[in-house]
Amino acid sequence: MISRFLLPSAFAALFTPGWAADYDGPRPPKPDLLYLVHADNLIPTEAAEAKNEKGDTYTVQGASSSARTPIAEPIFIMQSDRLNPESIELYRFEVKNGHRETTVSSRGRRSGRPLHLQVTKLDRNLYRIEAAETLENGEYCLTPSGSNRVFCFEEY
Repeated sequence: MISRFLLPSAFAALFTPGWAADYDGPRPPKPDLLYLVHADNLIPTEAAEAKNEKGDTYTVQGASSSARTPIAEPIFIMQSDRLNPESIELYRFEVKNGHRETTVSSRGRRSGRPLHLQVTKLDRNLYRIEAAETLENGEYCLTPSGSNRVFCFEEY
């Protein structure tokens, strides 16, 4: 009798994903938008479309982002609907003439190197994305690979 209940319980425990444990932190109010995590507060990143101004250079209006963090290795949270969190890359912007810009090489990669990210599944379609290296003060964007969609923030 005990084995009839014990075996299914053991099977369920072995094959339940680790993220199935209840996540009790803050949840994003909108899907497919990255939020900076500051304790229990979520700060939306500045969502924009990078514009191809000349050749391989892409720009975003404004010299600085409205989303700011003092945390040198920022943590983001995202409720994924259409956006694949594994495709997100982190790049630093250069500020020039009142706008932020980055350059994409002919091989499709932005100038410089993408900074390291770690993606962790927290719950169904809920992901934690964190910088896996210390960021210097400046302007940054997270972007899905191959997209002009950017999620901007300032590190100060």
